[in-house]
Amino acid sequence: MTAAFEIRAFQRRDTDAVIALWEDAGLTRPWNDPRADIERKLRVQPELFLVAEEPADGDPSGRIVGSVMGGYDGHRGWLYYLASASDRRGAGIGRALVAEAERLLQAMGCPKVQLMVRTGNEQVLGFYDALGYERFEVGNTGKRLIHDV
Repeated sequence: MTAAFEIRAFQRRDTDAVIALWEDAGLTRPWNDPRADIERKLRVQPELFLVAEEPADGDPSGRIVGSVMGGYDGHRGWLYYLASASDRRGAGIGRALVAEAERLLQAMGCPKVQLMVRTGNEQVLGFYDALGYERFEVGNTGKRLIHDV
């Protein structure tokens, strides 16, 4: 039997657990400081930073088993840092987090949501395919304005 989970807004007390989750999921990179990313998100649309929490024995705050960070720029929405605990993959946590982020974005008037997946990550692309996301043939460019490390 799988434990139930609740989706809620991120709270500062979740920081260490969320970073550990991102590291376990392979989402962190040496050039991005995850603590800085969290602080930036808490300054801009913090209500779109969600975690999935399941009850944990003896821990009133529960265990963080998933996260997603959303954003809306007035033109389209974006999803970042979607992760679920490795021992809970396949339990619907990722699907539920995406659905809730989409619901919140749509409530803000967001007409479209997009995300980026690293080249070659077919497992993750397949996950999004199953959720109705379509793949685009586009090039991405970027420029770092703040160097975290």
